[in-house]
Amino acid sequence: MDLWLVILNAYNITIMKRCILLLITLAAGKLAMTQYKPAENGSSVQFTIRNFGISTGGSFRGLQGDIIFDINDLAKASLSVSIDANTVNTGNDTRDNHLRQDSYFDVKNYPRISFVSTKVSTSDKTGVLLIFGKLTIKNQTKDISFPFTATPNGNGYLFKGTFNINRKDFGVGGTSTISNNLEVQLAVLSTK
Repeated sequence: MDLWLVILNAYNITIMKRCILLLITLAAGKLAMTQYKPAENGSSVQFTIRNFGISTGGSFRGLQGDIIFDINDLAKASLSVSIDANTVNTGNDTRDNHLRQDSYFDVKNYPRISFVSTKVSTSDKTGVLLIFGKLTIKNQTKDISFPFTATPNGNGYLFKGTFNINRKDFGVGGTSTISNNLEVQLAVLSTK
């Protein structure tokens, strides 16, 4: 009977050692991926839209999120970032307060606008990458994709890209006189 207990204990110890080794290996692999945070200073999220045929625009602040990026291993790249919808700034306080209301960004109920990548790949143009993901505004999520550049910057990267969306896809602005289509320009500085 004692021999069986010794054998069983030896077997359990071997299994436990293998499990610990597996966990250490997985943790080391995760740590090996380069992780960044978007920096508020040095980043910008701007938009341009036409109103009565005249281009107007604004910006957002409050950038937060997690970025995993290695230019040599795009298959593991992931970006999950968001901005504070309440920070909308067009240079006109009355207009900004109007944009925070229910029919536009409804910042009380939907305080953040977010983007989560699903894939990053190379493109046909040298130095230009493609990102695919899901953009969520006012709890409406749509698939988007756009080209971007990733320029090394100190201990991180400066990601720049531009994309177009239809505001009505996200329930923003109702039957307003502004154009349905707008352009978003991103410059996201990431740091370790």
